[in-house]
Amino acid sequence: MKKIKISILDQSVVQKNKSAKAAIDETVETVKLAERLGYNRFWVSEHHNSIFIAGSTPELLMVKLADATNHIRIGSGGIMLPNHSALKVAENFRMLETLFPGRIDLGMGRAPGTDRLTSSLLNPSNDFAEESYLRQLDHLQNFFSDTAYTRDNKRILAVPQCETIPQQWILSSSGGSSLIASRFGLGLVVAKFINGFVTPEVIETYKKHFKPSETFPEPHALLSIFVLCADTEEKAMEMRKFMDYIFIQIASGNFNELADYESIKKYVFTSEELQLNKHNSGRIISGTKESVKEQLETLAATFDVDEIIISTMAGNYEDRRRSFELVAEAFDLGN
Repeated sequence: MKKIKISILDQSVVQKNKSAKAAIDETVETVKLAERLGYNRFWVSEHHNSIFIAGSTPELLMVKLADATNHIRIGSGGIMLPNHSALKVAENFRMLETLFPGRIDLGMGRAPGTDRLTSSLLNPSNDFAEESYLRQLDHLQNFFSDTAYTRDNKRILAVPQCETIPQQWILSSSGGSSLIASRFGLGLVVAKFINGFVTPEVIETYKKHFKPSETFPEPHALLSIFVLCADTEEKAMEMRKFMDYIFIQIASGNFNELADYESIKKYVFTSEELQLNKHNSGRIISGTKESVKEQLETLAATFDVDEIIISTMAGNYEDRRRSFELVAEAFDLGN
């Protein structure tokens, strides 16, 4: 079986009775841990109008993360492109690439990462149309290749100028975005942690229609999923219940408070919530390190990928840290 690279997606979750500063500090500590353990990439997400997720500006947080590490790749998972100007995204990531050459990933999506009202406030020109998103991606390629011109042939440069550009990845939870990634010759990240029912056909479609680019002469796909790994099955089940509870809160529109283990231990799911837990089961892998390794290897083989990005939410930092340590041990990442 081929060796699987493992990477991390971090949302800077604000723990109950903790501050947003504590959540960001935890993200910084986690990227240092990830580099020591041998993880390949460390990505941070973009969310808005949510008290329990502090990660709103990945491009700013990435500066701190890259500066705190030496070689692990640092990226966005992702920049929600319709929330921004394509030129500003190009300049932000050219600056990152100038500061940390060869280490920057630009993961992009078209979901708002928030409600539509907040998204429209972030970018008043956002019309939420697919054609506009495709136009932004096209402009982005022109800015990165210095081929952007106005209609009257005036050149527009994304600065600073640098010798390399960040790796670009399209985040996808469906077939439509995989076709977009193949059309632009970009990497593809299949978000199973968002859509537990996504199938390998998404990657097959991407590979079939892929058009080579300077960054990716060949198609390159990654898979992302929630992973909860513990020393015992009992602890893994406790972490799983916590995650199931979080999903229910998000589904009900509650983005303002994260519960703690003690309150969730006593919580009894309704029959409707149990059905929702079952519906979400494909988004999560949980268990001891032997079980998690087997499940991830099966997933990698099924989707024909050699890298998986894992995301771990837990009721405290100690459990998150231990989960990452156990996954690293399972896959012998340090070697």
